[in-house]
Amino acid sequence: MDQLALLFVLLLGAVVTVPLGDRLGLPAPVLMTLAGVGLALVPVVPNVDVPPEFILPLVLPPLLYASAQRTSWRQFAANVRPILLLAVALVFVTTAAVAGVAYAVVPGLPLAAAVALGALVAPPDPVAATAVAGALGLPRRMVSILEGEGLFNDVTAIVLYHVAVAAAVSGSFSWPDALGEFVLSAVVAVAVGLALGWAANRLMGRLGDATLQIGLTLLVPFVAYVVAEELQGSGVLAVLTTALFLAEYAGDADDVLGRLAGHTFWEIVDTLVTGVAFGLIGLELHNVFGVAGGREWAMAGWAAAVVAVVVGVRLVWLLPAAWLAKKLHRRRDYDEEIPLSWRESLVMWWAGMRGVASVALALALPLRTDAGEPFPARDEIVFIAFAVIMTTLVFQGLTLPWLVRRLGVEADTDAERENRRRLALRAAKAAKRRLKEIEEVEDLPEDLVEVLYRRAYDVGARISPDLVDEERREAYAKRVERIRDVQRIQREMMSAARHEVLAARSEPGADPEIVDRVLRHLDVRSLRSP
Repeated sequence: MDQLALLFVLLLGAVVTVPLGDRLGLPAPVLMTLAGVGLALVPVVPNVDVPPEFILPLVLPPLLYASAQRTSWRQFAANVRPILLLAVALVFVTTAAVAGVAYAVVPGLPLAAAVALGALVAPPDPVAATAVAGALGLPRRMVSILEGEGLFNDVTAIVLYHVAVAAAVSGSFSWPDALGEFVLSAVVAVAVGLALGWAANRLMGRLGDATLQIGLTLLVPFVAYVVAEELQGSGVLAVLTTALFLAEYAGDADDVLGRLAGHTFWEIVDTLVTGVAFGLIGLELHNVFGVAGGREWAMAGWAAAVVAVVVGVRLVWLLPAAWLAKKLHRRRDYDEEIPLSWRESLVMWWAGMRGVASVALALALPLRTDAGEPFPARDEIVFIAFAVIMTTLVFQGLTLPWLVRRLGVEADTDAERENRRRLALRAAKAAKRRLKEIEEVEDLPEDLVEVLYRRAYDVGARISPDLVDEERREAYAKRVERIRDVQRIQREMMSAARHEVLAARSEPGADPEIVDRVLRHLDVRSLRSP
């Protein structure tokens, strides 16, 4: 089996593990990692051979862009305090703690290399955490915290990582220079992200075609990452800034097909890239055990110490940080999302799994320094990093569902239902308001106006049935049932039409292009049918 065949096997696994995970009640990223471990044990499977400098630019941009699509700038601004506590402060604390322990227990490990190890194992993985949290039915508030933490802790950790690696490679380190590089990296990244987001937004408006627009969104995260890195900025922060800008300002409310197609496209990209990335984690066992070189027990001891620090520091930090955030939340009327109990804090702690970002940073460690010597303790760093990743991802990922059930943490369905009800009411009022405006300037028949007002009311009622009062609920239920019958029959009619057109494709003299055009028209008509 060669590298290309192995890639296709991983892509197939990324698709298969999603329904398998749903059936088994296990997170797909964890299953994909275990599948990679299984492949690593097969003798015919080759070692993964990806140049370190390609790991970060190929893996992180699409994953970060897809994750950022699920949040917004407003949500970040409302939750800036919890994000700073978890995504920035905790990353610094974890990096310092891991660096101190690693420097003390690993013989010959330079301080700069120890900081690089701390930075690459510090950020919990947003993909793994949200995939697990979403499947467990946790409160949306907690999922939002995990998403926000995951996005911004990657930015902090990767900037720290680059500073530490640069010091280890050059052999010199200066705190003022490092701090200046940190600030400059952030400023350049934000500037690149905003400029590219503005340019991409303008270009999308001119492209018009949904296919071209989606193609542009695929290029944008890679361009943002590469341009920022070339200008000595943080590629990760640039991608995040661009994604938030486009999510805030791009998009046409009436572009239904483009929005649905874009959402589907990025779901596919997210699934495939995530599957390949987590599969690589398991496959790297080939290389990880190869670098042990007869020191397995000694390196396992070092790894156990670092794992204990990574897991312990998160708990020690999270409990008082959640208490402080809650105290400040009560004192000031902030609309922010924070853990509301010690049970939620424990779930947040155990959801701190390491994953794609950590493995990408570990594999991206340079092979040699500027002086031409091997990167100091690279084998030890890679071994310890993978021990942390496998322990937190597999063990915590498999036991998190049990912990959630034991602690009784469940989604706040009442709050979610109320939010949905408010949005449904706003949608219905907007539809009625627009209908009144049209009625004032156009002479509409009364029976048509009555039908349209009923449909405007149905806009909200279909989203949230709670809008219907008890007296009208039975009548509305009958009307919904009648509408469903109409929709069912119409679907069958449209299906017959599509089958007939598709059958014409294989008839003599049929023009496939015209057939496909007609079929696409029927597909769009079916999608827009009430």
